[in-house]
Amino acid sequence: MESRRVVVTGLGALTPVGNTAAEFWSALTQGRSGIGPITKFDAHEKNDHGEYRYATRIAGEIRNFDAAKYIDRKDIRRFDLYLQYAIACAAMAVEDAGIDPARVDSERFGVLIGSGIGGIKTLLDGEEVRRTKGADRVSPFVIPMLIINMASGLVSMRFGARGPNSSVATACATGNHAIGDACRLIQRNDADVMIAGGAEAIIVPLTVAGFCSMKAMSTRNHEPEKASRPFDADRDGFVCAEGGGIVVLESLEHAARRDARIYAEVIGYGMTSDAHHMTAPDPEGDGAARAMRNALRDAGVEPASVGYINAHGTSTPYNDRFETIAIKRVFGEHAARLAVSSTKSMTGHLLGAAGGVEAIATVLALHHGLLPPTINYDTPDPECDLDYVPNVARKQDVEIALSNAFGFGGTNATLLFRKYRA
Repeated sequence: MESRRVVVTGLGALTPVGNTAAEFWSALTQGRSGIGPITKFDAHEKNDHGEYRYATRIAGEIRNFDAAKYIDRKDIRRFDLYLQYAIACAAMAVEDAGIDPARVDSERFGVLIGSGIGGIKTLLDGEEVRRTKGADRVSPFVIPMLIINMASGLVSMRFGARGPNSSVATACATGNHAIGDACRLIQRNDADVMIAGGAEAIIVPLTVAGFCSMKAMSTRNHEPEKASRPFDADRDGFVCAEGGGIVVLESLEHAARRDARIYAEVIGYGMTSDAHHMTAPDPEGDGAARAMRNALRDAGVEPASVGYINAHGTSTPYNDRFETIAIKRVFGEHAARLAVSSTKSMTGHLLGAAGGVEAIATVLALHHGLLPPTINYDTPDPECDLDYVPNVARKQDVEIALSNAFGFGGTNATLLFRKYRA
């Protein structure tokens, strides 16, 4: 059976630079950073020696989020923040797609939303109640509200989606895997419509402390907006962030029947493993390169047809160098002609939500013929020598664009999108 074409018809985003997909895109094209001091907890406490306990005290936080716009007030206090973000993004994506759930075959309407960490605040708050007040005072909502697949569960209930209902947890590759796996379900005729992406709410003391201990994050606390600087020679680590990025995918036939606005077509998906290290990427870029090649082979297109890459581009010394190597391995001489940018320079790293958010950025780049920049690119790194669309958005029509996402555990996922042609 011939694989069905899959298109993107709805976008929903909550990011440090905007609480809708439109706000997010506007900020990206203006090159605006969403990084600032952490406000969700006191990250400025000091030890007995007067030293900061948290080496990193900055993050990309969601600001002015009104959960009541999307969730009944009685449920807000029960739902972990990552669930609130997922529901909000899904609601925005469905509305943007112009889908009336009552007019969709519910058994062919599915949800696949992932998270890297899930309801960690619910877990930590529940343990504090158990420790201070006793086991019999722990809320019955602790378990259902911390598990990662509950985002898909709640969204499926919200829209009466009774088709495939699944989840994925692959660290920073989660969003790409969720969208890619959802695409496969439509291609093989298991669904007509899928809500897919990722959500994350990890700005809590434990996760920040853990990343600080790994020495993985930027310590440019005095210049938050300049801290995330992918591919720049002076990069010193990533900046953690929170939010969500969710899309509505449909078979082309389903979208055409209802005369839907189509942003782009999903034409390729590749996934691999480095099989190398728990947290460090393969130094030869092998797994990343194979993920990109797999996506190209899946789409049946040549490397030279790709015009833009939304890079994983975390702003860590290792990732940016090895991703550059991987791009060169895949694209050869064409790599020098490719536009490559990292929107993490503006949003920070949303972990399990990063792939969803960056898929939206990639789709909108195709849709508008405008490439978002890599901001804070001040000092070129000789080992990172591609065209990173430095500092200013670029008007450029692109036919095919690629989005990378790589995660702890050596997991890699690449999505390939094409400008929609009827």
